[in-house]
Parts: sequence; structure tokens; C-alpha cells
Amino acid sequence: MSDFKKNNDSRENEQADKKDDGFVKGVSKEANDFIHNTVDTSGKIIKSITGEGGLIGKTVDSSGNIVKKASEKGSDVIGKTVDTSSKAFKSIKDKTFNRKK
Repeated sequence: MSDFKKNNDSRENEQADKKDDGFVKGVSKEANDFIHNTVDTSGKIIKSITGEGGLIGKTVDSSGNIVKKASEKGSDVIGKTVDTSSKAFKSIKDKTFNRKK
């Protein structure tokens, strides 16, 4: 399978997942992906200048992992908050508008 086909298929799957997530979760995931890509790119740039090994390279890796984990945790919290809020709203709406007469 060509790289183009693989990339195109993964993009279609990602877009289908994002449609199911809703606006807030989708934006949160996009921001998380953006942070991950930025950390990875900046790490590659720094390592290309300073070299792969050594203290600077390891520091870049460690700090990048910390930033990525914090971003993932924030995204998870947002996702759980959205899910809880949606369930609470649906429950209140159902109790309010679907009363039996």
C-alpha cells in the first residue's frame, strides 16, 4: 500500500472520529495534536543542531515528554468534563420534558 493511500485512509478515520466527538472535544484533540507536533518538530530541530546524544538532547526529550503528558492529561480532563456535562444535561432534559401525564 502506498504512503499516500495510508495517509489518506488515516485522515478519513481521524475525520470520522472527530465528527463523533463534538466541537469541544474535537478542538481539544486538535490542540493536543498541535502541541505534540510542535514538541516533536522543535526537538528534531534542536537535535539536528546540537547532535542526537548528549545532555541537551536528553533534556529536550525529557522536557518534551513532560509537555506532551500535560497536554494529554488536559485533553482527557476536557473530554471527561464534556461527557459528564452531556450526560447530566440529557438526564435533566429527559426528566423535565418527558414526563408522563
